[in-house]
Amino acid sequence: QVQLVESGGGLVQAGGSLRLSCAASGRTSRRFSMGWFRQAPGKEREFVAAISWSGGGTSYADSVKGRCTISRDSAKNMLYLQMNSLKPEDTAIYCCASSWGWSRVTEAYNYWGQGTQVTVSS
Repeated sequence: QVQLVESGGGLVQAGGSLRLSCAASGRTSRRFSMGWFRQAPGKEREFVAAISWSGGGTSYADSVKGRCTISRDSAKNMLYLQMNSLKPEDTAIYCCASSWGWSRVTEAYNYWGQGTQVTVSS
Protein backbone atom coordinates (compact mmCIF):
# COMPACT_ATOMS: atom_id res chain seq x y z
CA GLN A 1 0.00 0.00 0.00
CA VAL A 2 1.06 3.54 -0.76
CA GLN A 3 -0.55 6.54 0.91
CA LEU A 4 -0.53 9.88 -0.89
CA VAL A 5 -1.39 13.25 0.62
CA GLU A 6 -1.55 16.44 -1.43
CA SER A 7 -1.10 20.00 -0.22
CA GLY A 8 -0.50 23.46 -1.61
CA GLY A 9 -3.80 24.20 -3.29
CA GLY A 10 -5.66 27.44 -2.79
CA LEU A 11 -7.21 30.51 -4.36
CA VAL A 12 -5.07 32.50 -6.76
CA GLN A 13 -5.68 35.19 -9.34
CA ALA A 14 -5.25 34.50 -13.02
CA GLY A 15 -1.60 34.78 -13.96
CA GLY A 16 -0.47 33.67 -10.54
CA SER A 17 1.45 30.59 -9.44
CA LEU A 18 1.01 27.68 -7.08
CA ARG A 19 3.22 24.79 -6.07
CA LEU A 20 1.44 21.57 -5.24
CA SER A 21 3.09 18.91 -3.13
CA CYS A 22 2.35 15.23 -2.66
CA ALA A 23 3.79 13.23 0.22
CA ALA A 24 4.08 9.48 -0.26
CA SER A 25 4.31 6.94 2.54
CA GLY A 26 3.98 3.21 2.95
CA ARG A 27 5.58 0.86 0.44
CA THR A 28 7.61 3.54 -1.28
CA SER A 29 10.66 1.35 -1.70
CA ARG A 30 9.41 0.11 -5.05
CA ARG A 31 10.11 2.07 -8.15
CA PHE A 32 6.96 3.74 -9.39
CA SER A 33 6.05 6.54 -11.71
CA MET A 34 3.87 9.34 -10.43
CA GLY A 35 1.37 11.66 -11.96
CA TRP A 36 -0.92 14.59 -11.39
CA PHE A 37 -4.52 14.54 -12.52
CA ARG A 38 -7.30 17.06 -12.13
CA GLN A 39 -11.06 17.07 -12.14
CA ALA A 40 -13.18 20.15 -12.63
CA PRO A 41 -16.86 20.28 -11.64
CA GLY A 42 -18.99 18.41 -14.14
CA LYS A 43 -15.98 17.11 -16.05
CA GLU A 44 -14.07 13.86 -16.13
CA ARG A 45 -10.72 13.45 -14.48
CA GLU A 46 -7.91 14.40 -16.84
CA PHE A 47 -4.19 13.86 -17.02
CA VAL A 48 -1.96 16.81 -16.16
CA ALA A 49 1.61 15.54 -15.87
CA ALA A 50 3.65 12.43 -15.11
CA ILE A 51 7.19 11.68 -14.08
CA SER A 52 9.16 8.45 -14.24
CA TRP A 53 10.56 6.74 -11.17
CA SER A 54 14.03 8.12 -11.89
CA GLY A 55 12.74 11.60 -12.61
CA GLY A 56 14.40 11.49 -15.99
CA GLY A 57 11.20 11.24 -17.96
CA THR A 58 8.29 13.67 -17.88
CA SER A 59 5.09 14.10 -19.82
CA TYR A 60 2.56 16.92 -19.87
CA ALA A 61 -0.92 17.52 -21.13
CA ASP A 62 -1.00 20.05 -23.95
CA SER A 63 -3.18 22.31 -21.83
CA VAL A 64 -0.42 22.84 -19.23
CA LYS A 65 2.74 22.35 -21.27
CA GLY A 66 5.07 25.30 -20.81
CA ARG A 67 3.23 26.47 -17.71
CA CYS A 68 3.70 23.54 -15.35
CA THR A 69 6.70 21.57 -14.16
CA ILE A 70 6.52 18.21 -12.44
CA SER A 71 9.38 17.08 -10.23
CA ARG A 72 10.08 14.59 -7.48
CA ASP A 73 12.46 14.15 -4.58
CA SER A 74 12.66 10.40 -4.17
CA ALA A 75 14.83 10.67 -1.05
CA LYS A 76 12.00 12.54 0.65
CA ASN A 77 9.18 10.63 -1.10
CA MET A 78 7.80 13.89 -2.41
CA LEU A 79 6.18 14.87 -5.69
CA TYR A 80 5.67 18.45 -6.83
CA LEU A 81 3.78 20.37 -9.47
CA GLN A 82 4.85 23.96 -10.07
CA MET A 83 2.06 25.79 -11.87
CA ASN A 84 2.64 29.21 -13.41
CA SER A 85 0.51 31.58 -15.48
CA LEU A 86 -2.60 30.01 -14.04
CA LYS A 87 -5.89 30.41 -15.88
CA PRO A 88 -9.48 30.16 -14.64
CA GLU A 89 -9.82 26.94 -16.63
CA ASP A 90 -7.14 25.39 -14.40
CA THR A 91 -9.65 25.42 -11.56
CA ALA A 92 -10.08 21.84 -10.37
CA ILE A 93 -9.26 19.33 -7.68
CA TYR A 94 -5.72 18.13 -8.27
CA CYS A 95 -4.77 14.60 -7.25
CA CYS A 96 -1.46 12.83 -7.27
CA ALA A 97 -1.23 9.15 -8.09
CA SER A 98 1.37 6.41 -8.40
CA SER A 99 1.78 3.74 -11.05
CA TRP A 100 4.00 0.69 -11.47
CA GLY A 101 4.16 1.55 -15.15
CA TRP A 102 4.56 4.71 -17.20
CA SER A 103 1.29 6.12 -18.46
CA ARG A 104 -0.95 9.14 -19.02
CA VAL A 105 -4.01 6.98 -18.50
CA THR A 106 -6.01 7.10 -15.27
CA GLU A 107 -6.53 3.34 -15.18
CA ALA A 108 -2.79 2.69 -15.04
CA TYR A 109 -2.49 4.35 -11.64
CA ASN A 110 -2.84 2.20 -8.55
CA TYR A 111 -2.89 4.61 -5.63
CA TRP A 112 -4.49 8.03 -5.34
CA GLY A 113 -4.50 10.91 -2.94
CA GLN A 114 -7.63 12.73 -1.86
CA GLY A 115 -6.78 15.85 -3.79
CA THR A 116 -6.25 19.53 -3.19
CA GLN A 117 -8.48 22.29 -4.53
CA VAL A 118 -7.04 24.86 -6.90
CA THR A 119 -9.23 27.85 -7.72
CA VAL A 120 -8.13 30.49 -10.18
CA SER A 121 -10.13 33.70 -10.25
CA SER A 122 -10.36 35.90 -13.31
